[in-house]
Amino acid sequence: MILIKLGGSVITDKSQYRKFNQEQTARLCKEIANSRKGVMIVHGAGSFGHVIAKQYQLNKGLQDFGQIPAVAQVQHDTRELSLKVTEELIKVGIPAVSVPPGSCFVMENGRLIVKDDEAIKGLMHIGVMPIMFGDVVADRRKGFSICSGDQAMEVLARKFKPKTILFVSDVDGLYTADPKKDPNAKLIENVDISMLDNIDSELMVADVTGGIRGKIEEMLSICQDCDECVLINGTVPGRLEAFLKGEDVVCTRVKV
Repeated sequence: MILIKLGGSVITDKSQYRKFNQEQTARLCKEIANSRKGVMIVHGAGSFGHVIAKQYQLNKGLQDFGQIPAVAQVQHDTRELSLKVTEELIKVGIPAVSVPPGSCFVMENGRLIVKDDEAIKGLMHIGVMPIMFGDVVADRRKGFSICSGDQAMEVLARKFKPKTILFVSDVDGLYTADPKKDPNAKLIENVDISMLDNIDSELMVADVTGGIRGKIEEMLSICQDCDECVLINGTVPGRLEAFLKGEDVVCTRVKV
């Protein structure tokens, strides 16, 4: 089984509030279906979560009750996005259902806790694909926390032990500098924990879920539960399908 994270940067326009990239999401879902591989899917919140979460500093937890309407709005928006994603999956013949982390689970000091996974396993047993996503979740210590899609990936990897974990982003992989700003930036094909401190700090721009550094750290952690952990560019038509079919593609492979 392959565990796939569809990043918020590929299914939404993160610069515009609630801007869904329907065409690109539909293509990615079709590529997954065409591969005929057994997969589980998580997706990011993109502009359906990050814009308001950043405005109200929801990543810091409950600081004042003026944040509460924002918590409700982000939960509403991320569920709307997840329904859009599941709709595209259903269109290509993948029976998918949205499983909101904020309605099913809790966090403790910013870490997602999934003690009861019976519902998820039950859905998979009958051939229904549960779709988790970035969300705002009740936190035992902080009142609430942001649960990134990467954290959901880590939990699912630990419980289901997939052969491959795949992060689909809007860049070819990890670079020595920001490839959108520096034409001399070079793709790093293989990454381990010793390399993080030598990577250009501009690549570590923080968003409410930890930025690229947070993603790489999560990937390194997840690697313990799979054979390989890979970052590829989902904006390139056909690349996701090619990877799933076992072809060599441009990517970054993260190893412990």
